[in-house]
Amino acid sequence: MTSTSQSLTPPDAVVSFLEQRLGARAARVAVQPLSGDASTRRYFRLVDEDGATQVLAQNPEPFDAGALPFIVVQRLLTRWGLPVPRVLDVDGERGIVLQEDLGDVSLQHALASGTAEERARHYREAVGQLARLQREASRGPREAVCFSVAFDVEKLSWEMEYFLTHFVCGLRGATLDGAARAEIRAGFRRLCEEVASWPRVLCHRDFHSRNLMLHGGVLHWIDFQDARMGPAAYDLASLLRDAYVSLPEELVDELSEAFRCEALPGESPEVFARRLEWVSVQRNLKALGTFGFMATVRQKRHYLQYVDRTLANARRNLVRHPELDRLRRALAHHIEELQ
Repeated sequence: MTSTSQSLTPPDAVVSFLEQRLGARAARVAVQPLSGDASTRRYFRLVDEDGATQVLAQNPEPFDAGALPFIVVQRLLTRWGLPVPRVLDVDGERGIVLQEDLGDVSLQHALASGTAEERARHYREAVGQLARLQREASRGPREAVCFSVAFDVEKLSWEMEYFLTHFVCGLRGATLDGAARAEIRAGFRRLCEEVASWPRVLCHRDFHSRNLMLHGGVLHWIDFQDARMGPAAYDLASLLRDAYVSLPEELVDELSEAFRCEALPGESPEVFARRLEWVSVQRNLKALGTFGFMATVRQKRHYLQYVDRTLANARRNLVRHPELDRLRRALAHHIEELQ
């Protein structure tokens, strides 16, 4: 999240929260809007008179603090020694979570000025963190809600329909007859049934360069509230086939093998490589659906700059597997970049 140039009057709920928490000092706290993620949450940076900062997240609805996924998962990750922002205060009635400010330097931002060695070091750190997540989560207990939801066939298929609706038909304006839809959906079904059949681990669910913040010299995680069970390669696919950053193929190969050796030493390199490529296809198509939705429904067209890279990532892996060629060919009738 980064500061925006937009100025606005803070929402009433934020003002009343600060007044209740700080009394007269609330008037001396600057409330700066932040650019957030693609969700309906709103974010603000609070700057006190001494320059100290905190981040306030305002959820669209009141919540039960003991059940809010962000707080539940934050507690788990903290217990496992993973770097996440500290929760400083919670007001469920006003929909507010006050948390540590991790600054504005995302991994995406850091890579823009970093050297090749710095880039590799950051990614090795991120891969090590992912391996730690899977190791710690496997030890139980598994009472939190994130362990009871999964990338099953239903969820994966919903994401593919989202891509079909908002990217193929919405952004690209394709008109599909019944036969075309049936052919595409048959390809989706082949992909989703395969991915859903693999053993599941706990996944961050959106582990990419915009959700890793460089703070105090360490990569910290944000936007983890949608954590759920899924394939072991899911988060790695999000990281290495990122819509926002392109990595050298030799670094992708190095990081993939390092992750396999640490997190899945019993899985052969061939099996792991195949699974990583298949889940990368699903992940990239879902991202394209999000970009289409943001551009056509939310009118946030800055996401369109990431479409070409994401399509290239999807095509790279679609063409490697004959079992996915039916899907590629069906989509290529409407998306020329997949031809």
